[in-house]
Amino acid sequence: MDDGWLRRALAAKRDGESLDGATWRRIIEGYVDGTIDDAPVAALAMACAIRGMAEGEIAALTEAMVASGDVISFGSLHPVLDKHSSGGVGDTVSLIVVPLIAECGVPVAKLSGRALGHTGGTLDKFEAIPGVRTDLSNEEFAAQVREVGCAIAAQSDRLVPADKKLYALRDRTGTVPSVGLIAASIVSKKIAGGADAIVFDVKTGRGAFMRTVADATGLARTLVRLAAHFGRRASALVSDMDEPLGAAVGSGIEAVEARDFLRGDDRDPRLSEAIFAVAREMLSVAGIARAEIEPRLLDALQSGAAYERFVRLVEAQGGSRAALDGIAAHPHRVSATAPRAGVVAAIDAVAIGELARELTVADGPFAGIRIVARVGTPVRAGDVLAECAGVAIDPQAVERAFTIGTTAPPARPLLETVVRDAEASGSANPASQW
Repeated sequence: MDDGWLRRALAAKRDGESLDGATWRRIIEGYVDGTIDDAPVAALAMACAIRGMAEGEIAALTEAMVASGDVISFGSLHPVLDKHSSGGVGDTVSLIVVPLIAECGVPVAKLSGRALGHTGGTLDKFEAIPGVRTDLSNEEFAAQVREVGCAIAAQSDRLVPADKKLYALRDRTGTVPSVGLIAASIVSKKIAGGADAIVFDVKTGRGAFMRTVADATGLARTLVRLAAHFGRRASALVSDMDEPLGAAVGSGIEAVEARDFLRGDDRDPRLSEAIFAVAREMLSVAGIARAEIEPRLLDALQSGAAYERFVRLVEAQGGSRAALDGIAAHPHRVSATAPRAGVVAAIDAVAIGELARELTVADGPFAGIRIVARVGTPVRAGDVLAECAGVAIDPQAVERAFTIGTTAPPARPLLETVVRDAEASGSANPASQW
C-alpha cells in the first residue's frame, strides 16, 4: 500500500500546517475500515494537541466523522433538541431538563455518555432506575422521540464509529485535551444524532476539564461556530464547576435528586439555577418567544406535568413508575464533620467525584455523597459537612475534600457567560468564519 500521502500529511501537521477536507476524509475512512492502524493516527492526534487546529480543519474532521456512520432522521418532526455537558460533579441537569423541555412542547433526543474520571455519566444515572435500558437502536431512539417527546440513549455502534475509535486512542495517548478534537467529537455525535439545535454546557474550574474561564469560553465559541457550520442553532453556557453542582454525587442518588426535583419534593438552589439557565437556552434555540419561556417552564414544573413526562420516559425505556418511586439512597449512613470552626472555603470537586465513584463501585449505584455545607457556609467543630451513603467509605477522606478557612471566599457566579449563535446575537454569520 502506498502510504506516502499519509507520511506527508503527518509531517505537515507536525510542522503546524492544516490538513484539507479530502485528507481528513481519507484518514478517517482508513482508520475506521482498518487500513490505517493506531500508530499514525496517534501521531496525528498528538500533533493536533500540540499544534492546534484551524477552524476549517475542525469542520473538515467533523464532516468526515459524521460520514463514518449513520445519521438519524426524525422525519417531519422539527425542531429536535439535544444538550451536552463537558462533564461535572453532581451535574444532574440532563435527567431533569430532558423531560422538562419535552413537556414544554419541544422534543429532545439526548445522546449521552458514561462516567469519565471524576465526572458522572448521565447513562449511569438513568440506568440506576431499575429496568431502564439506554442501548436503543437508531430506529428505537427516533421512534421514542416521536412518540414520547424525548429519549436518553447511548451512542449506537452505527453512529460516528470514527469517534468511538478515535476517542479510545486519545484516552490512551494523552491527547484528550485538544479543543479541535474535543469539538469535533462532541458536534459530530450531535449532528449524527439528528439534532436541529444544541445547547452546550461547558464547565470551568477545579472540577472541570477546562480549568480557566478563558479556555472554557474558547471551547464554547468553537462549539457554537462549528454547529452553525452545519446549519444548527446553538448556544453554549460557561458555568462554574469549582465545587459540585448539585447536593447529590453518585449515579443512583443523583437519579433520586432528579426525581425529587421534578416532583417538587426537594430543589437544591444551585442545581435549580443551572437547570433554568440550560432550559431557557434550549427553548430559545428552539425558537420559542422569549416572553413564553419562563411561563412554560414554571407551569411544567408546578403542575407536575414535567414529572409525569419523566415517568413516561422511564416507562418507555423499560422502567416503571413503581421502580422510580422506590429508588432511595443506600441505608447505611455516616457523616463527614468539620474538624474545627470556620467557613467552608473550598470543596475539592475532583476528590468528591472520585470518592463517590469508588463508593458506587463498592456498594452499588445508590451509594454516594450528599453535600450539606456549601462553599461560604459557616460551621462549628463537629457540624456535618457531607452525608455518606454506603459502607465502603472513610468519612475522614470526605472531610479532607473540604477546606475550612477563617473567612468566606469571594462568591463565584454559577454562570460565567453565554455564547450564542448569529441568529440570537444578530452578528455576522459565524459559519462564514470557517
